[in-house]
This record gives sequence, C-alpha cells and structure tokens, in this order.
Amino acid sequence: MAEHEIAWDPIELDEGEPIPPLDGYDALMVMGGPMDVFDEEELPWLVPEKAAIREAVSDRDMPYFGFCLGHQLLADALGGRCERMAEAEVGILDISLTEEGRTDALMQGLPQNFKVLQWHGVAVTELPKGGATLASSPVCAIQAQRVGRHAWGLQYHVEMTDQTVREWAAVPAYEQALDAVLGEGALERFDATCRENMPSFNDASRVLFRNFLEAAEFA
Repeated sequence: MAEHEIAWDPIELDEGEPIPPLDGYDALMVMGGPMDVFDEEELPWLVPEKAAIREAVSDRDMPYFGFCLGHQLLADALGGRCERMAEAEVGILDISLTEEGRTDALMQGLPQNFKVLQWHGVAVTELPKGGATLASSPVCAIQAQRVGRHAWGLQYHVEMTDQTVREWAAVPAYEQALDAVLGEGALERFDATCRENMPSFNDASRVLFRNFLEAAEFA
C-alpha cells in the first residue's frame, strides 16, 4: 500500500480499538488471528466486526479483502457457514484454482496449481448467497471465495514475512496446531520451508494486490 501511495488505518479490535465509521473509506481488509468466528461470547468484538463486514459488503458494495479469519468472517457475516475441521490444515501445501477461479479478476496471473502457507483449523463449508469458490485443496474445498462483485476471501496466507512463522508459533493456539499436525519440534522445519518459498509467496502477493486494485477500480 505504501508503494501505491494508499493511505490506510489499522484497527486492532483485540486491543479494544473501535471500528470507525466507514464513510470516507474505499475498501475494507480483514486479517487473521488465532480466534474462531464462533468465539463471540469470549471475544465480543467479533459481533461489531461482523456487522461492519455486512455494512461494507452488503450495504455499501465496498471492495473487501479477507485473509484466513477474514475469509471466514466474510462467509459467516453474510449467511454462509464455517465449521471446525477434523484436523487442522498446517504447512506449505498445494491448492488449485477452480474453473471459476481461472477467470476471476483477482486470480489472474496465478498458476493453476501452486503452494501456499496454511495454518487454520476452521473452514468455510458453505458459501453465502452470491458466493463463488475460486480455489480449493484436498481437505478444504473453499480456499478462496468471491461474494458479489468485489468482495474476496483467501483461506491461505499471503501476508508473510521472514519472521511470520516464528511470530505465530509464539501464539499458543498456533503452536498447538503446528505440533499436532506436523509433530513436536516441527517449527524449525516449517520455518525453513517457508523461507525457501518466500520469493514465490511475495511474488504471488504482489500479483493479488495489483489485481485487487484493478478489480476494485482503484488502479
């Protein structure tokens, strides 16, 4: 966003920051986290977050981009369904574009099959009305979705840096999922594999961001 001279305001809901009025904003991005879409009782800020997503996408037709939890919240807030997986999907794993994904504006320039970083235990299992599946994996059918004209969600992660795996592994929920799926002590292997793939991850992230700007008519 800095390279494209885009102004943005980060809002950390888990730190108690309120969601500002959406007037004056052109797009909404919702990031991930170790919490689940079901945790409204323990984390009441999820309720106004879902309301803001509905306002942005349904009422304002505002371009939206969600990542991991943000992907799940898009589905949940608009009437889709999210469910806990039998086993978490963690690792550098393969996903494939669907027929719809191959023609979707967001996914242009990406290969048919590619590797991504996965780290989640909940999946979108039913799209909201007007939704389309853009990518899938063997254990998670809805890896990417579009809802309406220009609201997108990605279950996998595209926002990584060289420090991401170690930073997330310090979060107890993430650490438990990592050890449960990849075995105790998997952090070093996982971190090394992620670093090896970082150039291709970053290239794909830039493609996605440029596509988002163009599809949302910001370019």
